[in-house]
Order: sequence, then C-alpha cells, then structure tokens
Amino acid sequence: MSKNRQSRHKRKWLLITAVCFLSLGFYFTTTNAYTLLKGYAIYKWNKSETPETTEPVEATAKLPGPKTKANIPDGPELYDERPKTGDLMGELYIPKIEATLPIYHGTDEDELEKGVGHYAGSVLPGEKDNSVLSGHRDTIFRDLGEVGKGDLLIAKTKAGTFTYKVRKVRIVDADDRTVIVPKPKATLTVTTCYPFSYIGSAPERYVLVADLLKTEIGK
Repeated sequence: MSKNRQSRHKRKWLLITAVCFLSLGFYFTTTNAYTLLKGYAIYKWNKSETPETTEPVEATAKLPGPKTKANIPDGPELYDERPKTGDLMGELYIPKIEATLPIYHGTDEDELEKGVGHYAGSVLPGEKDNSVLSGHRDTIFRDLGEVGKGDLLIAKTKAGTFTYKVRKVRIVDADDRTVIVPKPKATLTVTTCYPFSYIGSAPERYVLVADLLKTEIGK
C-alpha cells in the first residue's frame, strides 16, 4: 500500500472516529444521564464551598405546649388553677343529641375511655383562643354526626357555663393538625374519628368548630 493511500485511509478513520464521538456527545447531552451527572457535579461543588453545620434541620412542626399562667391569652382570668392530666374538668352538654358528657384534662386513652378529652395544648373552655375536645366515635360521640352548623355546644366548668354555636363542620385527614391551631377569638373545636361506621382505625376526623355565644361566670 502506498504512503498516500495509507494517509487517506488514516484520515478517513480519524474522521469517522470524530463523527462518532460528536454524535455520542450530542446524544449524551440530551439524556437524563447528562442532567444527573451535571446536577451531581454542581452539588459536590456547592458542598465543598459551603461549610458543614452540625445544627439539625427541623423536619416537623412542633405542637403547642400546655397553657400556663404565663401564656394564657389576654383578658379576664377565668381559672385560678390549671387542671392536671386526668382531672375531671366539667361536662359538655350537646342539646341536639341530648347528651351530657364528662370532660377530662388530657387526650390519652385513660381520659378518652372515661369521657371527652381536653387537649392539654389548648386553652380551657371560655378562654380566648381555641379549646379542643376529642372523643371516641364508637362510645360517647357515636351520635356526633347529627350535630352540625347552627347547633349549640355547652361547656360547664368550675369557672362557669360557656355556650358555643357551631359555625363550621369539617372532614379532615387523621393526621391533620389544623384543628389545634390558635384562633383569634374564643372557639371550641370538637373532634372525633370518621366515618362513624368505619371498622378499624378511621382515616379521617369529623370536626365541629364553634364560636363562643354566651358566658355565664360561676354557673
């Protein structure tokens, strides 16, 4: 084979190789592999440029803690003493279903087995903000589904009698925490598992949101 022919043959294969590499490079830049590797390279670069911190990241929102005299909402103090977990606080009267139910401070199973549980992270009935009560749907709250907008909820404690009117009925997921958020005015939130006929651990909650309508101190 002559030198000229060998040279042309070599240039031909170099050209073919270059075209192959160019085609492969173009294909690679249009695939997810390129995006992945590019992102990883940027991540590694930023990580090397940013000093690491040992401070943990807050993954979930913290639930509000129990109310104390230091953080009770402004206004006349209705209670001279805060209840302890398991204490009988009073009773909840629901005229629509003619039910009078005991209220215990706390929402552990010990309290819920005996009656309505008062969420310890919320204010007491009658106080400004959101007072939250919970109960089992298959015992004390089996007829709560009959109670709706416009019906009354009456909480009686040692501080007085507090009449609330239901403003809203909500159906929320079991892990929804909006039922315990603070409110700008005196509110009573009553919640139970839903659907009422569900067998096993119910996936939702039936929630009554009621506004304070009348206060009778010491009655």
